[in-house]
This record gives sequence, structure tokens and C-alpha cells, in this order.
Amino acid sequence: MKIDGGCHCGKITYSAEVDPDKVGICHCTDCQTLSGSAFRVSVGATKENFHPQGDIKIYIKTAESGGKRAQGFCPDCGTAIYATAATDPQVFNIRVGTVRQRAELRPRSQGWYRSAQSWVNDLASIPRFAKQKIR
Repeated sequence: MKIDGGCHCGKITYSAEVDPDKVGICHCTDCQTLSGSAFRVSVGATKENFHPQGDIKIYIKTAESGGKRAQGFCPDCGTAIYATAATDPQVFNIRVGTVRQRAELRPRSQGWYRSAQSWVNDLASIPRFAKQKIR
């Protein structure tokens, strides 16, 4: 599937070819912290099929396993664009929130579920509002 997207401010854009059956949710505590949310959703694209444009800033994080991962984000607005191996990247895990076609990228798996917040399985019971509720 062909996708395109970018950061919130528009400084970073990309196009890619991805397999929509490979969309996953990560519940690890690093993804929770880096995303500022309870989990992160991503889809992989090979190096040959990922075409970013713009000056992407890289932050290297060390995982629980000791592996190093490069986190690519916009230096202006801070939008997380992808994660990949810190050395010799072959696959870029694109953050689905940055994909224009994100509604078509339904997650198929969940990793690091041992770290999932207990309430993520019960979102349907939480009151919903079509737009921001003014308090």
C-alpha cells in the first residue's frame, strides 16, 4: 500500500510502500514515554520503500535489551516520524499517526503487552465527545 505523511508543522514529509497487515501497537514503557501516550502504533517500510524529505533530527535510545534504536522526529514541532536501527537501518517503523491514510492502517498485533495500561481494553466504556469538550 502506498502511503504518505509528515509532521504536524509540515517541515518533514515522506512517502512509503507498506504492508497494511504489518501494523502493530507497542505498549513498552519507552514507547509510552516517547509518545506521551499509553502506546504507539507503527508500520514498517524497508529502506528502499521509505522516502523522507526534510531535516529529520535523530535521538538514539537504548532499549531494555541493550539494543540501540534511532528515533526520527521533526526538530521544529517534535512530531515522531519513525524508529529504526541505530546502525545500518533496513526497516523504518513509521508512526501511523503521521500517515495521511492512517484510517486504513488497523493494528494487527500488540507487542510488549505486559506493560499495557490496564484501561486500554476498556476504552468503549469511557464517555465520548465528537469534538473537544469545554470544561
